[in-house]
Amino acid sequence: MSRNPKLFAIAMSALVLITVIVVACAAPPSPTAATEEAAPAAQMRDIRIVVVSHGQASDPFWSVVKNGVDAAARDMRVTVEYQAPQTFDMVAMSQLIDAAVASDPDGLVVSIPDADALGDSIRAAIAAGIPVISMNSGSDVAKDLGVLNHIGQTEYEAGFGGGERMAAAGATNALCVNQEIGNVALDLRCQGFTDAMAQAGASVQVVAVDLADPVDSQQRIAAAVQANEGVDSVLTLGPTGAAPALAALEDLGRDDILLATFDLSPEVLDAIESGRMLFAIDQQQYLQGYLPVVMLTLYNTNLNTVANDVIMTGPGFVTQENAARVKDLSAAGTR
Repeated sequence: MSRNPKLFAIAMSALVLITVIVVACAAPPSPTAATEEAAPAAQMRDIRIVVVSHGQASDPFWSVVKNGVDAAARDMRVTVEYQAPQTFDMVAMSQLIDAAVASDPDGLVVSIPDADALGDSIRAAIAAGIPVISMNSGSDVAKDLGVLNHIGQTEYEAGFGGGERMAAAGATNALCVNQEIGNVALDLRCQGFTDAMAQAGASVQVVAVDLADPVDSQQRIAAAVQANEGVDSVLTLGPTGAAPALAALEDLGRDDILLATFDLSPEVLDAIESGRMLFAIDQQQYLQGYLPVVMLTLYNTNLNTVANDVIMTGPGFVTQENAARVKDLSAAGTR
């Protein structure tokens, strides 16, 4: 993938460090098949970690996060519980965090889409002596809240990089399709995109959709395109937003409009490979699920910490040039 050169050095140094951590923490191979079968139960660590995210494991994006969580739980031989509200609901999410704190886990992983709504619950976990790592959203507030580290991408910079790339492709009048207005991470993506486009002399209009109703989302995107004949580009903030955008542009016969998205799915990669989509901004969400479990295991067993406040997993860009290489991994649920 191509990467923002300003972030590449930080990302690489952090990921090299994590590679060393994973190797150091992994169990040695068992000498025989018989011991291999018996080893997981015999060697399970007495560590329980709770993950509370704002995204459901049934969502294509969050299912990859959950796969990373599950793989790390197996590799680290710890117990991990994954929880999320039924919908994007900050009250319900704060209640899940409070319940997790009351259960006294050995570690807590949270996404932070709204620090105002979740901050008190996260601070209560830290005050109770529970080590907390944030992932995915919250890079801008994690340090102030007192969590150990944040694992993810800085959303404004990711959006800004997308805007630079879109403008370089000739976009002058764009839509930014936001499926969760009020989710600070998504708002920052649109803001970064808007600022980069403005820097290039282009304009952006934010379109709010509710992905619980894909048909309505498609109609809203189509209506926004039709209401402004000058629209020549669309950025969606996730693969579930990309699907109705693809359908809307296809129904309108507007293959002249540039389309890009955040995050990956097999459908997104198909569209990039075929040229119907310009690029996808990849934050490697599998790492966002995997790395916190590794780090909290090490914190519990060896009091290890990582110096970087934010461990960068993105942004990178998947384009027509490299989509085929990522496609099989995405279908397997790891990208």
